[in-house]
Amino acid sequence: MSSPSRLKIALVGNPNSGKSSLFNFLTGLNQKTGNFPGITVERHTGLSKMPDGSLAEIIDLPGIYSIYPRTLDERIVSEILLDHHSKSTPDVVVVIADATNLKRSFLLLTQIIDIGLPTVLALNMMDLVAKSGLSYDLHALERKLGVTVIPINARNGTGIDELKKVLQQPLRTPSKNIFNIYEDAKKPVHELRERVGVDNDYEAYQFLEQPQSLNFLSTEKQKVVEEIRERYQFFPGKFQGAETIQRYTFIQDLLNEVTMKAADFSWKSYSRKLDTILTHKLWGYAIFFLILFLIFQSIFAWASYPMDFIDTGFARISQFVGNTLPDGPITRLLAEGLIPGIGGIVIFVPQIAILFAFISILEESGYMARVVFLMDKIMRKFGLNGKSVVPLMSGVACAIPAIMATRTIDNWKERIITILVTPLMSCSARLPVFTILIALIVPDQAWGIFNLQGIALMGLYMLGFVAALVSAWVMKWLIRVKERSYMIMEMPTYRWPKWSNVGYTIVDKTKAFVFEAGKVIIAISIVLWVLASYGPGDVISKAQESVLAESTNMRLTKEALDDRVAAYKLEHSYAGIIGKAIEPVIEPLGYDWKIGIALITSFAAREVFVGTMATIYSIGSATDEDVATIKERMKAEVNPETGGPRFTPASGFSLLVFYTFAMQCMSTLAVVYRETKGWKWPIIQLTYMTLLAYGSALLVFQALS
Repeated sequence: MSSPSRLKIALVGNPNSGKSSLFNFLTGLNQKTGNFPGITVERHTGLSKMPDGSLAEIIDLPGIYSIYPRTLDERIVSEILLDHHSKSTPDVVVVIADATNLKRSFLLLTQIIDIGLPTVLALNMMDLVAKSGLSYDLHALERKLGVTVIPINARNGTGIDELKKVLQQPLRTPSKNIFNIYEDAKKPVHELRERVGVDNDYEAYQFLEQPQSLNFLSTEKQKVVEEIRERYQFFPGKFQGAETIQRYTFIQDLLNEVTMKAADFSWKSYSRKLDTILTHKLWGYAIFFLILFLIFQSIFAWASYPMDFIDTGFARISQFVGNTLPDGPITRLLAEGLIPGIGGIVIFVPQIAILFAFISILEESGYMARVVFLMDKIMRKFGLNGKSVVPLMSGVACAIPAIMATRTIDNWKERIITILVTPLMSCSARLPVFTILIALIVPDQAWGIFNLQGIALMGLYMLGFVAALVSAWVMKWLIRVKERSYMIMEMPTYRWPKWSNVGYTIVDKTKAFVFEAGKVIIAISIVLWVLASYGPGDVISKAQESVLAESTNMRLTKEALDDRVAAYKLEHSYAGIIGKAIEPVIEPLGYDWKIGIALITSFAAREVFVGTMATIYSIGSATDEDVATIKERMKAEVNPETGGPRFTPASGFSLLVFYTFAMQCMSTLAVVYRETKGWKWPIIQLTYMTLLAYGSALLVFQALS
């Protein structure tokens, strides 16, 4: 919680105006990401040291074009700016405007001025203004708007010190009203101000225009607003069109007066030439998929070394704790549950960091906007839109940040569909499952430069992508919403990425994954450890006696005995009992109770499958260097009913297809719950993906048997 006397500064601006760059410059690494109270919209806050030595709290609000909200992000901004009696109400609003396109930025600025909060205008991208030959009379601009104007360059820090000096000074609310309330609206506005206690006419006017953004009001006051609206027939958006026209008339007159020299945008010809290639109807797609291929190859190639290091490190820590501390439930919980659970979180940090590094570079350079534009036409045929590309791309690394990335999608229906189909993209956690199963059932043969096992792996990823598109197309017809979707966006100029922004993005997204998903993964890991470590009665405590009795005539090494004891404990644990209970359901797919246990435990995290299978097949003591032995023993597992191998092409491909389509993990389900604010959509998602996985696996097994 911030100090009561600490200055609260809100940064507001259009997308691509440089707001995030300014936030990063003001706060550096002294920033954190959370959620606004009661909602899943990300809240970025940080501390900035002011010239007088005090600390100011900087709040980076989501990018918006107007105070009238279309998305959840925009609605949150409206609520914060309209609620003048909250503890979180900013003391100062800094509106960041792209100085090369003031007409676009000033619509939002004029609305915020009329709301009545102390406002400072930061004219960003002044380097591009100079490059284009533009020139403004800043003193006239200040006089006409009634707010302080500071020219800045958020990429290199020019003007930031001057901005800080202005922000720490006492600032008054703007004295000029830019928009005049219409005569038809004056009576309800004045009545609402008296009965609800609103600061100014435009704030009250907004209460009547967008009642959906008034969650901060008490139930009693909301009823008053609703009663006034009904009595005066003031429906939402009644005067919005006329207001926008009036504002743009003011803005155009203002720009005509303060613009001393018009712009020459011939320097943008380089971006236009690039766009003829990068947004070409043929080459644009080819280049995009080549970039995707390079990104995914880099994710797997570059991340493998740190992931192996992390995996080995946590394994050694777990072994050290198990061997050093006195044997007991607490030690085993630490060594077998908590530490592996934390390792299961940290091991994905390299992949997530690399993925978001690439995404940040694409966004900073201006290319991601072209991708959204390029893919929009194709995606709409399947009930999605161009902005769905980013979550689907992210889903190949991890569905958790991918689902969080759907917040940028304006249309509710398209966002829900994107959330529901994103887990069908094969995440990196499925890779260990795919690798070991493909090694069991697909021959290691080469076709020229292509490897048969590699082709099988690529086929599984493509299968997930096709399934996502087909599922989205079906949902397009099942989810009936009258809301129309459209794509309006401005193509930013191509620029070299600001590497500090890339670094902040990597740190921010990685922290969000570790602390948000991590809590769920650790909790589930502990629960599953308990289920796999304990059983009814004294069956677990007498496991060694039972194994010795069964192995009287066998000459077992200590390692082999330990493996059999571990397998016996797992079979007779609560997890094993559950596996036996579901065996009749999964038997038509070619699975036995042992695979059933792996299906259950891997719901915590897909990569748990391999470790579970290793223990089940009496290889619990095998190390990473014994992977070949693990594969051989799994390959040698016998199906007691047929006398043949358990993992045949039929059962193996059935299992691969099941894992391709099944819900990824509990953490993904938890994130969907957070993003949709209820259990309706997570349950629908879990149900349809489970049915799809089961039905597809059944067809594959029966067809190949």
